[in-house]
Amino acid sequence: MADIITVDDPDDPRLSDYTGLTDVELRRRREPAEGLFIAEGEKVIRRAGQAGYAMRSMLLSAKWVDVMRDVIDEAAAPVYAVSPALAERVTGYHVHRGALASMARKPLPTAAELLARPGTRRIAVMEAVNDHTNIGAIFRSAAALGMDAVLLSPDCADPLYRRSVKVSMGAVFAVPYARLENWPRDLETVREAGFPLLALTPDAEAVPLDEVAPHRMDRAALMLGAEGDGLTQKALRAADTWVRIPMAHDVDSLNVGAAAAVAFYAVTAGRGDGGPAAG
Repeated sequence: MADIITVDDPDDPRLSDYTGLTDVELRRRREPAEGLFIAEGEKVIRRAGQAGYAMRSMLLSAKWVDVMRDVIDEAAAPVYAVSPALAERVTGYHVHRGALASMARKPLPTAAELLARPGTRRIAVMEAVNDHTNIGAIFRSAAALGMDAVLLSPDCADPLYRRSVKVSMGAVFAVPYARLENWPRDLETVREAGFPLLALTPDAEAVPLDEVAPHRMDRAALMLGAEGDGLTQKALRAADTWVRIPMAHDVDSLNVGAAAAVAFYAVTAGRGDGGPAAG
């Protein structure tokens, strides 16, 4: 059973994992370097634990102690009970869900290791998706629609950043991911592993997704670019096929989160191995 420690001093060094959570640049640098990430809210904390992430500590307002009692009883980590006002002073914002946990990161697999895992047939490859909300939304769709893995270019946002985890509702814990260190050269690793590279783009030269029928392919890697700019020319040149989502009413494109969800369904529907069933 974890110790429940009441803390009244916002400068208490034991709360250092939670300081300045609204300072995005600080947290981007600090969290990966220190091997931690912050899970916010009961569901996300529980899902992180179920996914095998070790807890470093918890920060709870008093009313959440009873709600999280079973987690507290199982945790081999200290639990800091604080007032809502003190939590706000430490973190920099009002912690609406009243529960935060500092979790230890796991070592990431290499892209080659991820691609070689049994059952890995449908993957998403993201280039320069550096908005945490978009990262979280894409991971949530990837989990819901049966994508097997995600590969990230070096400049993609951190899937374990608090905002990404929160938007995904913990789905970032369900879909394995890795980073491609040399972009776009490492896309050749994906192709060599047997994954045709399908670049999602609104370009008029792209083939409609339904014509490509990616759900009938043995393997497929769907490439997604950043909001607004989309995939770079280097990434497009590295792809095997350009694909697009047909649009109506003179709409030129969807935001990357919505486009990812539509394309993931097209890639996975009816594949007969646990992906979403075709309507």
